[in-house]
Amino acid sequence: MRIVIIGAGLVGTQLAAQLIQEKHDVSLIEANEERARHASNRLDCLVIHDEGNSLHALEEAGAARADALVCVTDSDELNMIICGLAASRYPGLLKIARVRNDEYVQLSRQIEAPDKIQNRDNSGKTEQPPAPEETERREPGVLGIDYFIHPDVEAARSIINAIERGAAGDILSFSNTPYELGAINVAPGSAFDGLVLKDYRQLVKEESLVALVERKEAVLLPSGSTVLGRGDRVHVLAKGEELLRIFKFAGTDERPIRRIGIVGGGKVGCLIAEGLLARQDFSGRDRSGQEKRSFLFPLLKTFMPRSSRRIIIIEQDYRLCKELAARFPEALVLNEDISDESFVNEEQMDGLDLLITTTNSQELNIITAVYLKSRGVARTIAMLTGSGYAAMARRLGVDVVISMRSVVVDSILAHLMGGGIKGLHRLGDGSVDIIELELRGGAPVLDTPLTEFKLSTGGLVMLVNREDASFIPRGDYVFRQGDHIVLFTRTGSEAEIEKLFGAGP
Repeated sequence: MRIVIIGAGLVGTQLAAQLIQEKHDVSLIEANEERARHASNRLDCLVIHDEGNSLHALEEAGAARADALVCVTDSDELNMIICGLAASRYPGLLKIARVRNDEYVQLSRQIEAPDKIQNRDNSGKTEQPPAPEETERREPGVLGIDYFIHPDVEAARSIINAIERGAAGDILSFSNTPYELGAINVAPGSAFDGLVLKDYRQLVKEESLVALVERKEAVLLPSGSTVLGRGDRVHVLAKGEELLRIFKFAGTDERPIRRIGIVGGGKVGCLIAEGLLARQDFSGRDRSGQEKRSFLFPLLKTFMPRSSRRIIIIEQDYRLCKELAARFPEALVLNEDISDESFVNEEQMDGLDLLITTTNSQELNIITAVYLKSRGVARTIAMLTGSGYAAMARRLGVDVVISMRSVVVDSILAHLMGGGIKGLHRLGDGSVDIIELELRGGAPVLDTPLTEFKLSTGGLVMLVNREDASFIPRGDYVFRQGDHIVLFTRTGSEAEIEKLFGAGP
């Protein structure tokens, strides 16, 4: 694919690096001279120092021949203007914009489905439009944008998903299947410590698969002779309700999550609180006193029972605390500094079942999570800006690490991928991809048994969803049209994946 990226910030450069690694033709436009120079030195692609809304720059970047345009500048307005400009000049171009302003996203949803948002059924309830992950690509709306990417929603969705799965480790869900991929660190002295994988079935009776092992700096696709050890990060595929039982073999205790603390009352913290309190929508008031309604919550999925749960929100800004208290009367809102040790002692923060840190400082998020876990908090989730500290945070004991940059890049990549590919997730040190795809007519792998399936870089088909039945495939599995499969593959094998699976409309 040919992709033009506008903006060489953290997201733009990470996205470009991953696309280049996967052999795509990438052009990057950046208005800031220093950023453009830095990107040019780091990336093996065309980097243009110019304004993204310049037609000359778009032409020089090859927009006329490109398959997709991704706008990730620091300005929502600029991202939308560039997409609109491209829509009029290059109508066949796929256009993706990162937008942080809630009202712009709301406007896009009103444009794409005004009848669903504004009309009411006989029960008086407003019919909500489907979440973005549940829809196919639509015709661009008035704004000329195919997909909006909202970073706060992407991060909140990932955190809510982790909480629903017990926050015992990083959990990855797949569409239309009860199976999930969970990552957990092996504790010293646990049943997994010293386990040879050929003996795994004798210990774990549930239908499951050890799909990946991270060990220090290495990422392993395990075999029967692989021996698990303390400190290994093990990725296990199993049904959601069985995953936590399997985690117990790695040394995780199964403890209900009832008392939850959220550090940081910003956008992500509010979305998490909204999800945990099971709000279908809420009414609040902005600073002008006008009533406003939530429209972001329908993008989040909430399955957790609300009973017996207590939410505590800790925020330093007094004015924001007043807004939070009015917005979430069921929650306890504390105007305090989480780094104040006397506050931690007085409020008995060490008695929390779960602590979620969502401040704007990723260093504070990590330190707070690690410190309070050492004080007795059962589980912790830390939100990071980038992915650089993720491995460090996990080694320090943070149970779940959510990288804002990574969830945004993964979301963009999922929209960019073609050939029936429904999702893309990067694991470990970035050398392994998980790809969700649908087998379409004419794909070369159709009617081929799994025993004959080989990737030059190595890979593993770990899950198949066929006619609403999900299963871990064995050697006698044969690829069929319409199958949804999930596979591990080494990064850089995308061209081979598209060749084998990419036929069809």
